[in-house]
Amino acid sequence: MSEGWPRGEEDVDLAGHAPDGGAHVEPDNQPDNHRAGQVGWLMYEWANQPYFSLITIFLFANYFANVFYPGDEATGQAYWGYTQAIAGVVIALMSPVLGAMADAAGPRKPFIALFLVGVSLACIGLWSAVPGGAVLPVMALIILASISAEFVTTFANAMLPTIATERRMALLSGAGFGIAQVAGIVALALVLFAFQLPGNVAADFIPDAPLLGLDRAAYEDERIVGPLAGLWFLIFMLPLFLLTPDQPKSGLGRVAAARQGIRQLGVTFRRLRHFRNIALYLIARMLYYDGCAAVFMFGGIIAGALFGWGALELAVFGIVVTLFSALGGFLGGVVDARMGSKPTIVSALMVVILTTLALVSVDQDTMFFVMEITPRAEGAAPFSSTGEIAFLTVACLFGLGVGPVIASSRTMLARLAPREMMAEFFGLYALAGKATTFLAPLTIGIVTQATGNQRLGLSIVLIFLVAGLALMLFVREERSRAVHA
Repeated sequence: MSEGWPRGEEDVDLAGHAPDGGAHVEPDNQPDNHRAGQVGWLMYEWANQPYFSLITIFLFANYFANVFYPGDEATGQAYWGYTQAIAGVVIALMSPVLGAMADAAGPRKPFIALFLVGVSLACIGLWSAVPGGAVLPVMALIILASISAEFVTTFANAMLPTIATERRMALLSGAGFGIAQVAGIVALALVLFAFQLPGNVAADFIPDAPLLGLDRAAYEDERIVGPLAGLWFLIFMLPLFLLTPDQPKSGLGRVAAARQGIRQLGVTFRRLRHFRNIALYLIARMLYYDGCAAVFMFGGIIAGALFGWGALELAVFGIVVTLFSALGGFLGGVVDARMGSKPTIVSALMVVILTTLALVSVDQDTMFFVMEITPRAEGAAPFSSTGEIAFLTVACLFGLGVGPVIASSRTMLARLAPREMMAEFFGLYALAGKATTFLAPLTIGIVTQATGNQRLGLSIVLIFLVAGLALMLFVREERSRAVHA
């Protein structure tokens, strides 16, 4: 334990035991276990992941950069990076104010409803992204969708402490991660079997043409992912509104709630100076998380440009990589329980860094920068060339590494934060995750446009990953003691 910090309540481990080995008794003010409410909250995890899988990671991002944007592929990637950077700046500026306002005012559902409508309508509007159409309105829709989806996640996560005890929260968080991965796979599989395989693969269980009579010549089979993501989000969020209890109103108006919430946020930041170890961890996590997210966000774009992958290949790519990410999260949980969170994160980050370096080394005719390979022949089957196989293999290993990084990062904070200040520090954790989300996409966009090289643009994320790993080495895995304002 760090010397010189004020003494608080006795530490307890993640299993809920006191330092002397005795059972820890949950305080009387812990929330009850609302079973129906927990089901509704888990359905929110099912609702939101397809937006990221279909729009920002695997399918629409590639369509925007390599098909829709009227220019070369590198410029298309750069402008996709700019849309995400603009959204990240808005999120970073708005999240402290909105989060503080919601904490002070009480209910989260009004905020969730507002941003849910925003993300759903924006996604449905992406149907208008016809090749040769106006770019700025589509960019505006992407920015609106990104901002709204992020705030739906923020306020839905804030509901978790109202429906479960601390130990139950950990179980629900882990289950939610798994459910989200399954939802992403199901959504990608739906796109694959309903719109991409028909007409391309002959089988008894596959229709002869894309469902809904979609016209491939107008890229309707790729643009459909926007409306699909929007409707999925809207429909599967309903259980949260119907089943999950909300916080009661505090009686404060919006302006008063904002003022009080921001004052409390200031108190939290002032307290942080007493928790240097946690502050170091939050900075490290902020850097490596930005890097991991950027590889996911731009990996599919690069694959589409290098190998001519369309929605069919990218849907398969997304399903396989997501499966490996889920497997990595599961294995990481086992390792975390035995070795601790820090060794798990550090080891997984090394895998992420090596596989990211390997990803940017693969081209149509080279791999590992210097090894010459045979390019994909024109008209060849998908995933038939050495470069494609290498890229897919390395991406799967990246997913295997990033799963533990994401899953163990939340556990790491739970091991570091004082038990009686857990909610306060998870609020900072959420804020730190948003504060620099614009940096990696913005940097990738600038480097890609300046060099005209998509792989070189993506390689810049290695700086974020290595810096996060370097700081993580100095973090001590020990619980801090509470300090009060």
